[in-house]
Amino acid sequence: MASSNQDREETEWQKHPEKHRPSEKHRRTKPILLILLPLLIVGGGLGGRTYWLHARQYERTDDAFVDGEIVQVSAKVPGIIQSVEVQDNEDIAAGAVLVRIDPRDLQARLNEAKAALEAAEAKWEAARTNVDLIRANTEAATAEAQAGVEQAKAAIESSKSQVASAQANVTAAEAEATRRQADLKRYKSLDERAVSQQQLDAAQAAADAAEANLTAARKQASAAESAVAEARAKEAYAEGTLAAARTSPQQIAAAVAQMKNTQAAVDQARAAVDEAELNLSYTTITAPVGGRVARRTARQGQYVQVGQIILAVVQPEVWVTANFKENQIAHMSRGQDVQIKVDAYPGEVFHGKVDSIQAGSGARFSMLPPENATGNYVKVVQRVPVKIVFDSEVSRRWLLAPGMSVVPKVYIGAGRQQHPLPIVSPPVRAATTERGATPSSH
Repeated sequence: MASSNQDREETEWQKHPEKHRPSEKHRRTKPILLILLPLLIVGGGLGGRTYWLHARQYERTDDAFVDGEIVQVSAKVPGIIQSVEVQDNEDIAAGAVLVRIDPRDLQARLNEAKAALEAAEAKWEAARTNVDLIRANTEAATAEAQAGVEQAKAAIESSKSQVASAQANVTAAEAEATRRQADLKRYKSLDERAVSQQQLDAAQAAADAAEANLTAARKQASAAESAVAEARAKEAYAEGTLAAARTSPQQIAAAVAQMKNTQAAVDQARAAVDEAELNLSYTTITAPVGGRVARRTARQGQYVQVGQIILAVVQPEVWVTANFKENQIAHMSRGQDVQIKVDAYPGEVFHGKVDSIQAGSGARFSMLPPENATGNYVKVVQRVPVKIVFDSEVSRRWLLAPGMSVVPKVYIGAGRQQHPLPIVSPPVRAATTERGATPSSH
């Protein structure tokens, strides 16, 4: 079969040889292609090398987004929202009123705290007055008791003198009574004719009088001794009163302690008032920073709990967080120029600089970081977040909001001598200063 087809083709070529000859155009094109093909190959190689030399000076990624500060505003006190003062996507300044919560409950608590403070202050005033009164009373009582002791001692001395005098009178009266008794006895022993009845009666009367004087002197001596005992009892009482009066420092200390206790109650009540005033001020929620309102969930009449987020404030300052592969940051360093293309603005090219490189991959700081020590290990190229800041206030002229997709291209240079800065610890001198210690001089 194959030889039959070959014979048929040879017969056809012999009958029509002009059909199988190359045309003139084909003969002219073939040398041109032979010339252009090497040129194209060389040009393509040169162009590819040039592009490679240019492209190797840049690192780019499409895993990048606009980032910024988003402040979540939450309620600090529970209550019903009385009014909402801002609208969705409204630009606000720092300190602007955002939401007002019904303050009546907290106002009542503040009034109660103020009343408790007034009661505590009244108790403190009474305790302070009591201290002054005890101090004055104890001083007067001490002086009076001291005078009583001195008076009792003087009375004892006077009574002792009276006792001595009374005892002397008793001695004299005893001598006189003895003498009179002796006279009477002598008169009685004489002959009745030698002594008259009158003389005998006179002797008897004198003896009786001397005996009566002796009895009176003895009673006076006994009375003087009783006066001495009474004076000594008064002295003991005065000494006890003085000892009680001398406990005034302890009484004053107890009163001062009571006053300090009431002072602590006053401080506690004043702190409660401050807390109530602070909570009342929280019913007016203001913007902690300036920016644009976002994700507003607060509605009038809504009951909010403590810590419940009611809206967010997006600050105007933004930057780019670019997640480069770990093998792309080898020659990346702070200050390198960056070209930034934002998907929202095709055709626009923004400029910025590398600000910093995160000390760790994104996966390491995720909620569930990988545990490569367990299970089967599959190596995955990690991504490292790089912060890129814009050169000028681009966010003031363009709407660049957190979450927008961007494509940054970092110029790392042809020489590629730079590398990421290492992690360093702060100087020990600065750390000691923060703790309040005086740094040593060198």
